Amino acid sequence: MSDAYDRFNAVQVDRPEESVLRITLDGPNLNAVGRDAHAQLADIWPVIDRDDSVRAVVVRGAGRAFSAGGAFDMISEMVADPLVRTRVLREARDLVYNVINCSKPIVSAIHGPAVGAGLAVALLADISIAGKSAKIVDGHTRLGVAAGDHAVISWPLLCGMAKAKYYLLTCDALTGEEAERIGLVSLCVDDEEVQDKAMEVARKLVVGAPSAVSWTKLALNNWYRSAGPAFDASLALEFYGFGLPDVGEGVAAHLEKRAPKFTGPTP
Repeated sequence: MSDAYDRFNAVQVDRPEESVLRITLDGPNLNAVGRDAHAQLADIWPVIDRDDSVRAVVVRGAGRAFSAGGAFDMISEMVADPLVRTRVLREARDLVYNVINCSKPIVSAIHGPAVGAGLAVALLADISIAGKSAKIVDGHTRLGVAAGDHAVISWPLLCGMAKAKYYLLTCDALTGEEAERIGLVSLCVDDEEVQDKAMEVARKLVVGAPSAVSWTKLALNNWYRSAGPAFDASLALEFYGFGLPDVGEGVAAHLEKRAPKFTGPTP
């Protein structure tokens, strides 16, 4: 691996085949995204964009999950410190826009739980492959904050406003099969086939004309760019919520494995 990727030590980066770069989320608590991984998931895409040896990217999770979402120690820091909150907001914004603007096609291999920042990458990928029993959840409102991250910029485009509102407001989980049925992911396959299918798709992308593939992605992603103001608003509202009382109750309820009892203000 070239020196360009040496600093991304909170994720695994390798080249399983010529012209394919693979990013593996590999950490404690089902690959929860902690402080370093969150920053690196935002910063790695411009490096990939400039790497002429890469013609396709595969993103996956190690072990039993894609990613269980943001690490709760990082969330606690955000609640306690507005400077941390500001830093993470910037990273969350950069993660979404850097994935969208990366010229290389990205394939995600989704198995097990997929939540939070990991889910943002999984669903913003150009082609998403989910296992049948994958568990896709956007849990922001259950935590006590607005659905920021990637949801407002992508879910309405992928699965329509009615389904987006249902799942983002209720935090109900989707299986890979249901996610494919409503259009949230590109393909659903048997769980044991997810990794192989992702590599198969990456091979198809590698042999395509690089400019044609990249420019098609560039043009299609203008749909995301046109939703940029809605995304920016959702991100601002999400992080404003980290300073309100409900998020403390949301974190406590999660850690205590009980239903939250929100008493915060109604806008």
